[in-house]
Amino acid sequence: MVITYAVLLFGMMFLFQPLRRNNFYILHAVLVIALAYYLENVYGIRAKIFGTKTLLFFVVLHLLSINIVTFFAYYHDKKAAVRGGWRVSEMNLHSLEFLGGWFGALVAQKLFHHKTSKKSFMHMFYLMIFMEFAAVYIILKYLGFI
Repeated sequence: MVITYAVLLFGMMFLFQPLRRNNFYILHAVLVIALAYYLENVYGIRAKIFGTKTLLFFVVLHLLSINIVTFFAYYHDKKAAVRGGWRVSEMNLHSLEFLGGWFGALVAQKLFHHKTSKKSFMHMFYLMIFMEFAAVYIILKYLGFI
C-alpha cells in the first residue's frame, strides 16, 4: 500500500505544478503514506499494488486526510490574517478543495468566519466543488458504474 500511495500522491504533485509549492498538500501526502505504513506494519493490512482494495482504501484515507489538512490550512490562514503574517495563497486553498477537501473548507469557513465575505473566492470555491463532482461523474461513467 505504501508504494502505491507514494506513487499516486507524489505523481500528482509532479503532474500538477500548483501542488509542488503547496506545503499543506505535502503534509497530506506524508500523512496518508504514514497511515498506510502504520496500517501495514501494525495491523498487517496487505493488498496488491494498484489492486482494487488498495485503491479504494486510498480513496478513504485520502478523503479523511485532505479534509483535515484543508481545515488546518484555513485555520492557519485565518490566524495569519489576524496577526498580519504570511498567508496561505488562494490557489493552494482551492487546489486542496478540488482534491476533496471542500467539506473541511466549508466547516472551517463556517467555524472561523473566514473567506466567506469575499465574493470572488466563494465563486471559485463553488466552482471547485462543481468541478470535483463533474470529475467524479466522468470517472464513474468511464468505469461503467453509471
